[in-house]
Amino acid sequence: MKNFKNILLVLFVIASLSACVYDSTYYNNPRVSSFVKELKAGTYNYKNDKGIIVIPDFTEDDIPALLNYVDDLTTIPSFPTIYISNSGKIRLGECMLWIIDSIRLGMPTSFGSNMVIANAQNYEAIYFLTDEEVLNVATRYRSWWENRKYPRTAWTIDPCYDDPLCGSGYRWW
Repeated sequence: MKNFKNILLVLFVIASLSACVYDSTYYNNPRVSSFVKELKAGTYNYKNDKGIIVIPDFTEDDIPALLNYVDDLTTIPSFPTIYISNSGKIRLGECMLWIIDSIRLGMPTSFGSNMVIANAQNYEAIYFLTDEEVLNVATRYRSWWENRKYPRTAWTIDPCYDDPLCGSGYRWW
């Protein structure tokens, strides 16, 4: 009987520890740092009620934390929304920019998180952005976020006030 209790105790501890691992990124209360850590390790696997791996429900409050990773060009093993990758290269920073843009538009993060050159003849991998171009876009998103501190007024002349990619020659695909 004592062995049985010890076995139950061990199983309880293991179950508790594994719950902590899977609870590290909550869908409705996400932590950017945990999400990024799991993406880099290739262990992120939060599934919705339909069994599809989805991105946590990040909000505008998470944008400053997400911006901390937009310059990180680390290639990650996978990202929940990518169905076509940049020749097998999924850059963490580009994925964080995609999440930020989804928040900016007020939409859930969807499929197709690759940036491409605007007005390309087609959207083959040769039109995906280089690392340098992604870093340029990261700078644009930081500037966009900083400028949001100043509310748009009737005298705001900037037609690109709320569009970080405006005039960049890039677009999301």
